[in-house]
Amino acid sequence: MNKTNILNRLKTYFAKPQNVILLLFGITLTYTTVAPIVAIVQDTFKIHPGTIDQYLTGKAEGYSVSNYTDLFTSRLAKTNLWMPILNTVLLAILTCLIAIIFGGLTAFLVTRTNMKFKKYISSIFIFPYIMPQWTLAVVWQNLFNSNQVTGTSNGILVTLCHIAMPLWWCQGLFPSAVVLGLHYAPFAYIMIGGIFRNMDANLEEAATILDTPKWKIMFRITLPMVKPAILSTILLVFGSAMGSYPVPHYLGLTTLSTKYVSMNSKYTGEASILAIIMMIFGIMILGINQMSLKSRKSYTTVSGKPGQISKINLGKGGKYVIGIVLILLTFFTSIFPIVMFTLETFLPNPGDYSFLYTGDMSNLTTKWWITRDNNAGALYGQKGILFNELIRKALSGTLFVAVCCALIAGTIGTLIGYAVSKNRRSKWASYVNNMAFLPYLMPSLAVGAAFFILFSNGRINLFNTYTLLIIAGVVKYIPFASRAALNSMLQLSGEIEEAAIIQDIPWIRRMTRIIIPIQKSSIISGYMLPFMTCLRELSLFLLLCTQGFILSTTLDYFDEMGLYAFSSAINLILILLILIFNTLVNKLTGASLDSGIGGK
Repeated sequence: MNKTNILNRLKTYFAKPQNVILLLFGITLTYTTVAPIVAIVQDTFKIHPGTIDQYLTGKAEGYSVSNYTDLFTSRLAKTNLWMPILNTVLLAILTCLIAIIFGGLTAFLVTRTNMKFKKYISSIFIFPYIMPQWTLAVVWQNLFNSNQVTGTSNGILVTLCHIAMPLWWCQGLFPSAVVLGLHYAPFAYIMIGGIFRNMDANLEEAATILDTPKWKIMFRITLPMVKPAILSTILLVFGSAMGSYPVPHYLGLTTLSTKYVSMNSKYTGEASILAIIMMIFGIMILGINQMSLKSRKSYTTVSGKPGQISKINLGKGGKYVIGIVLILLTFFTSIFPIVMFTLETFLPNPGDYSFLYTGDMSNLTTKWWITRDNNAGALYGQKGILFNELIRKALSGTLFVAVCCALIAGTIGTLIGYAVSKNRRSKWASYVNNMAFLPYLMPSLAVGAAFFILFSNGRINLFNTYTLLIIAGVVKYIPFASRAALNSMLQLSGEIEEAAIIQDIPWIRRMTRIIIPIQKSSIISGYMLPFMTCLRELSLFLLLCTQGFILSTTLDYFDEMGLYAFSSAINLILILLILIFNTLVNKLTGASLDSGIGGK
């Protein structure tokens, strides 16, 4: 092949915008994904002055395998490695079980039965996923903690009923799994509910005609048809639960995430090994997902149906009783946290619920909100919430980072989704798509640790800058936008753009005048999901900035100081911000997380 032919082929290849996009972002994503991983792997061998590896090697610099030998073989191996791994895996498994059982059962009741109050339940059920991850963990503490068992201030249950729950109920694996399971149950509800809503009922109707028992229909027909959704939920929830830091941190469970944070200062190299282990789990999840896609049987769930799916009759009383039970459950996971955090900001001291049994409202106080001075005798050196410069600065910083992450991640994700949909059979397009999605499957804390190591060293130091938070946020949140854009672009017929190409309309105008307006709802979702996720992010940003830099780390700062009224106020601010923006998106685009599931 001569030089002219090569140039012509290159010219033809780059004449297509989707090829340019794939090449550009393929290289960029490879660097932003691989470089942090390489940096953290290198850090596991590096000798860090003033840490355990210097003591073990007797050297102040250089490289050694001492971090590996000490972590895996020392007398602290069980405490620093094996127990955190076991707790992390058990937490992820139990979280998956709780999320799928609770979310899947609710989806079934909403879509396949005549249960009452469906519209309300469908709308309110997604609240725990919208709220910050630690919300339910703090509520659990406020409900069940007691001075007698946990050594902290008394919760509502002890104050009102004088019932002190055992330690395993208040702290550790059980409450962490329940809280995370409830947090991710909306995930299962959305994914499984969509299939329940649209599946073909012919098989179930045929089995009913043959007088097949209902339990056999459920296990032999219904569940196999929703198996793909269940598998996807397991993979995504498992990966997310493994990287959770706030919930185990608040509820006293030692996992890989919490152990990384506690070891990072004195056992820096060994902590990096823990981050690598978390990343390996994420890569394994991606591999399992790819294998499941290749080996997955054809599950036809949507077809031409003779009529609507027949609803299971729960009985005259059953349809109301089950609906009321779900309303009560969703109240405690969705409405009660908002009430709880509001109440906490008016208590004179943490855990002082005396007004509940005395009826004396004068026991409440507004000092946490309206105190203007910051002398030590007022609020431990802090101004009130309404006048607190630290909270104000953290709020503006959070909004700035969230807007930047949303704009950049949303734009890049939309372009990747467009390019992949155009070259869907290309191996390079598949590679770019996987590289864009990989950071989502990696635990947030591990991704944050990798970016901390890559951008906080002698050559380049971006620690405690908005730039570093935006870089990490964009890489982590691109999957939200790319998947939303890809799914919507695959629905577009190629004839639409081809007609514009024939009329010699430039690519920019095709995108802005044709493609984006047609799929604006999905594309706006691709911008809003990174925005709302960034508002409540803690695990990703925990290592990248100091406490007080953004709202989530400021909340952690006040919580450690024991100023629970301030941390509750920040929780309340975050929840209200997310709900307001979520409502605005619903009103502007008509899209909602529970749309199409059957809340009618």
